Amino acid sequence: MRAAILQTCTGIDPLLNTRALVEAVERAVGEGADMLFTPEMSGLLDRDRARAAAHIVAEGENVTLAAVREAAAKHGLWVHLGSLALRAGGTETHYANRGFVIDGDGAIRARYDKMHLFDVDLPTGESWRESAVYAPGTRAVAVETPWGRLGLSICYDLRFPDLYRALSDAGAVMLAVPAAFTVPTGRAHWHALLRARAIESACFVLAAAQSGRHADGRETFGHSLTVDPWGEVVLDMGEGEGLAIAELDMARLNDVRARIPVLAHRRPIGPVEVMR
Repeated sequence: MRAAILQTCTGIDPLLNTRALVEAVERAVGEGADMLFTPEMSGLLDRDRARAAAHIVAEGENVTLAAVREAAAKHGLWVHLGSLALRAGGTETHYANRGFVIDGDGAIRARYDKMHLFDVDLPTGESWRESAVYAPGTRAVAVETPWGRLGLSICYDLRFPDLYRALSDAGAVMLAVPAAFTVPTGRAHWHALLRARAIESACFVLAAAQSGRHADGRETFGHSLTVDPWGEVVLDMGEGEGLAIAELDMARLNDVRARIPVLAHRRPIGPVEVMR
C-alpha cells in the first residue's frame, strides 16, 4: 500500500483549508498513492470559540467534507479525513470531533468521534479544555479497506492503549492517529507513544499531524509518522507543511506477527488483587 501522509498548518478559513485538501488529493494521486491520510481538524483549527462557531455546521452542510468526497470520487482515491469539527445530534452545547474514511467512489465508509478529550494544564502555561467544547465519542471503530482493516483514533486517544488493543483484537492491521499535538507534549511523548502502539498491537501506525504556528496562535509539533509493526519509523516528516509517501509492506506485518505473536498470546485481565 502506498499511503500519502499530509502535514498541514490548518488555519481559521475553511475555504482555504478545503482548497488545500483538494489539492492534496490531486497531488497524492499524481504520486501514485492508494490512500491519503490528513491531520486532526483538517477543515478548521480555531481556538476562538465565537469566531469558529459560524463555521461549525452539521455534517451534511460541511463544505470541506463535501469537497473531499467529490475529489476522492473524481480521482478514485481513498481518504482518511483525520477529523472535522461538526454540530452533531444529541447535544446543543457541544460539537463532535469526527474523522471520516471515504472510499474511491466518494462514499463515507466509516465515522469516528474522538473518545478521549484533552483537558490539561501544561507546565508551559498552556491550558486546554476540549470537554468544554466537544462531546466524547462512545464507540471504537474499525473499517475494511482494500489493504486491510483500519482502526480509527484521534490525537489524545494515543495515550489510552486499551483502545488500540480493542482495535487490533477486532482485526485491525493499520491504526490511524491524526493529531494536532502541542509542542511540549510532542517533544516528550509523540514518537515513544506511536512506536509503542505499533509494537504492542503489531500494526502499522499512520499519524498525520498539524505542524507550525497557526492563525489562531497555537503551535503544533508536526513530525507526521508512519511506523511499522516492529516499531521502526518508516517516515518522519519533521516540521513544516507537505505531503509524503510511505510504503506499507503487508508481508512485513505477517513476519512480525509470526516472530512475536502478541495478539495470540493476549489473555483477559480480570480484577486486580490488591495485597495489604
